[in-house]
Amino acid sequence: MEFIDYYKVLELNKGAADAEIKKAYRRLARKYHPDLNPNDATAKNKFQQINEANEVLSDPEKRKKYDLHGSEWKYQEGASRQEKKEGGHGQQGTGSSGRGFSADYSESDFSDFFASMFGGESGGGKGRHVKYRGQDFNATLNLDLKDIYSTNKQTLTVNGKSIRLTIPAGVENGQTIKIIGHGGEGVNGGPNGDLLITFSISNSTKFKREGNSLYRDIDLNLYTAVLGGEVTIETIDGEVKVPIKPETQNNTKVRLKGKGFPVYKKEGEFGDLYVTWQIKIPTSLSEKEKELFKELSKSQANGK
Repeated sequence: MEFIDYYKVLELNKGAADAEIKKAYRRLARKYHPDLNPNDATAKNKFQQINEANEVLSDPEKRKKYDLHGSEWKYQEGASRQEKKEGGHGQQGTGSSGRGFSADYSESDFSDFFASMFGGESGGGKGRHVKYRGQDFNATLNLDLKDIYSTNKQTLTVNGKSIRLTIPAGVENGQTIKIIGHGGEGVNGGPNGDLLITFSISNSTKFKREGNSLYRDIDLNLYTAVLGGEVTIETIDGEVKVPIKPETQNNTKVRLKGKGFPVYKKEGEFGDLYVTWQIKIPTSLSEKEKELFKELSKSQANGK
């Protein structure tokens, strides 16, 4: 009879703790459960192996036998009979003390190795059911920066079902939100899983976003930079007039309070917009303009 490595079945090391065994079993049983893999013979067989491995490794006495004899289990059979004889009528199978995920299986579901080594003790009990939560679904929603400047609604289709989703303004790129109960259906009457939506946000705007702050470089003509004045600039939600101080230097940064990005789930709160002036040197000067610049240059050189 073929030896079955139960630790390998549960993807564990031999020294795994009880909690690790329980966690691995639930994870794999969920993955290969027949209700979640209908008409999949491979998944069914894998699920039976997982149940069998759990029956052994989650029971201290069975695990001790298994760890002690391993592939030499057949030599244990005679000793096991002798133990039962000396103990009278033998010990009745008591199951896995509720450790199981969903135990609707019988002795026929276990391998010859299990049946011979443990006398066919399945312990699962026909008809024992455990409610199990459905799988979580994951989805990615692609949006542009301008789409999340204000709260909006989107309709998603997940597994043939339409879901009306409200997207709060100010969500971050890579942020994940949970829609409770819109994942996979539960097993044996268990609750549905959740839908986890991750936002992937592109940026087609002229602004750079960092948290709730926006940044933008804006060209400023030399004359306004030198003499001062007022310019109209475009923010993400419209145009505003900005005063320019005389003798403004290149790369000067100004802050426009409240003209940044909305604060997530805080209605009416906004970050700031930071504008950096990029002073543009005039080109295609006329002869008269060149003469004026020469005069200005001489004046500067002579200390006015």
